Amino acid sequence: MAVREKRRGAPPLEGDEQRLRRKQEEAALLLRRIRGLVRWVVEEVVAGRSPSIVLHRYRNYCSAADAASPSPCVCSYDAPVGTDVLSLLHKDCHTSRLNALLRVLLVVQQLLQQNKHCSKRDIYYMYPSIFVEVAVVDRAINDICVLFKCSRHNLNVVPVVKGLVMGWIRFLEGEKKVYCITNVNAAFSVPVSIEAIKDVVSVAQYILVVEKETVFQRLANDKFCERNRCIVITGRGYPDIPTRRFLRYLIEQLHLPAYCLVDSDPYGFDILATYKFGSLQLAYDANLLRVPDIRWLGVFTSDFEDFCLPDCCLLHLSPEDRRKAEGILARCYLHKEAPEWRSELEAMLQKGVKFEIEALSASSISFLSDKYIPEKIKKEGIYKIDGHTLYPS
Repeated sequence: MAVREKRRGAPPLEGDEQRLRRKQEEAALLLRRIRGLVRWVVEEVVAGRSPSIVLHRYRNYCSAADAASPSPCVCSYDAPVGTDVLSLLHKDCHTSRLNALLRVLLVVQQLLQQNKHCSKRDIYYMYPSIFVEVAVVDRAINDICVLFKCSRHNLNVVPVVKGLVMGWIRFLEGEKKVYCITNVNAAFSVPVSIEAIKDVVSVAQYILVVEKETVFQRLANDKFCERNRCIVITGRGYPDIPTRRFLRYLIEQLHLPAYCLVDSDPYGFDILATYKFGSLQLAYDANLLRVPDIRWLGVFTSDFEDFCLPDCCLLHLSPEDRRKAEGILARCYLHKEAPEWRSELEAMLQKGVKFEIEALSASSISFLSDKYIPEKIKKEGIYKIDGHTLYPS
């Protein structure tokens, strides 16, 4: 049966002017709240008192999920699991953490007032002797987001985008035209902010997320998108926030199934888990960043035998690999939400071997594009988009 195609455009949830006005109102409200906090801190210091700020702690997973564990899991994507009190009263790590938070907050206030944007590295170089390293700025930004219940993009702090996209899609990013669909095998950068996206049009049947840029380029060279109606995205390793937000946006707007292809090793599995469950570092925002319906396409430990790969492609798990895998196995979401994924990771540990996606090229340079991915997609069976039945070709 032939594939039934239908052009899909993102529904116009609100007009461009309305969206811009809403964004301006949110920025104005956040700016007022920041000014109020800064004013209160100054007043407290002038009065000789030590200001204290209470921050909620969030945790989207823990390592106490085993049924025999005496500590029940209380992880949540929405509810805090505890609090930290940052104060200038005691000379400890909380003092320096509060100092960094206030310094970054002053920069954010200026950005919102002037409607400008900067990176966290820009902020670091404003006070390098105080921040010491960029990681301190990163944590301060997280603290600010938790404090004001907002996301990073609300602070006008923009990341350096790593992600790439190609395939059957076109959209506008502000005034910039991103027409992947005119050359489906060409790579385009993932948008910095989904708030700037409009007029999305796609005829894709699914989204394929690949772990590495080398695999992304392999698919581009093989003209994979030209022969398969899909959108291909890579976060080039652990995905950054724009890549995760863009992927989630496309799934929600276009109602497409998404598949993920990662190395058969603990780090590939961790990247897959970051897409599906979110990261612990950004636990407060995990519910807005994670892609709960993403499907694990491969590669699996069993693929080595199923596709008759040569023994030279196998590598032994290092002690570090084993520690990584054991730590992931203890995460509560593998017990509660994805027990079948847990079984795959256990099989990897039991066999003590790993291999990369590129190992599939041992028999043929285009084996991944010509056979592996199409067969895996076909095994997923029939799926529906916008009420129309599609048959993987």
